[in-house]
Amino acid sequence: MSAAPPWVARETEAVAAAFAQGRLPHALLIHEGPGAGGEWLAAWAAQLVLCQEPARAPCGACTGCRRARALQHPDLLWLSPQEDSRQIRIEQVRELAAELALTSHAGGYKVGVITPADALNRFAANALLKTLEEPSPRTLLVLVATQPSRLPPTLLSRCQRLSVRAPQRAESLAWLSGERGGSQADWAGALDVLGEAPLLAAGRDPHELAAVGADSRQSLEALAAGRADPVAQAERWARSELPLRLLCFEKWLTERVRNGAARGAFLTEMRAAPYLSEGATFLNIRELFGLVDEVRELRATLDAPLNRGLALETLFRRLAPAGGAGSGGQG
Repeated sequence: MSAAPPWVARETEAVAAAFAQGRLPHALLIHEGPGAGGEWLAAWAAQLVLCQEPARAPCGACTGCRRARALQHPDLLWLSPQEDSRQIRIEQVRELAAELALTSHAGGYKVGVITPADALNRFAANALLKTLEEPSPRTLLVLVATQPSRLPPTLLSRCQRLSVRAPQRAESLAWLSGERGGSQADWAGALDVLGEAPLLAAGRDPHELAAVGADSRQSLEALAAGRADPVAQAERWARSELPLRLLCFEKWLTERVRNGAARGAFLTEMRAAPYLSEGATFLNIRELFGLVDEVRELRATLDAPLNRGLALETLFRRLAPAGGAGSGGQG
């Protein structure tokens, strides 16, 4: 378990106080920005209730703390999408519920962490509802979600919510440098790709992240200028770091929306197709928002049986101006 991110101090203090006063709820929903520290807080809460020194929990030194920190405690269950799936399925939730109903190995709490909870499919979320409605004594369920609105209202109403704010860039850089070493400039390049997601960045090489981000942006600029072949670029993206490249695509589109709005460059007239001006492609705001939605949809369905190259090619062709490099040139 990594060092405590300073921007979650208020949340850890609130959970610790509730536990010390005997009013810790049986279910917590941690709402975080991606990589802002929600999973860290969930692991910390598990360590808190599994610590063998309640008066100074989490002590960090006892067997309970060490095993919880390593996610190897027999009373801690960590539920995430399996293998390449992006969904948490009903079978996983049923296994979790059955395990939580058993007596604790250590005679104390049993803890279940579900992350990302917004990956629960409809059947899994409904199966979890019964566990939330009839929790076993000394049971803690922690759900970590970036989009709680995707969860059923009946499930949300049975959880106490904690929000983890996205850190400021200076906070992220200081924490990453202290936790992983390296210069703040290296980590700044990584965060330019991921956004304010230091806990995601901490698990990657910052130079690799920066390189993928730079390559993705260059590809998109070349496509928008008609200097790259949508087919070739789609095939290349589909073979390497596609989830990260799609994140870069979404950020690139969002920046174009913001920059265009700031310059007053968008037409007040809504057009369904690209508008060509002085030989350069111009995507109006309607088209840009449509592309953002489609990129997000593709990111959410990467585990589905689809032709990723073809899906990317369709998006890329909407960037390329008519008569661009659509028949063979690579950028």
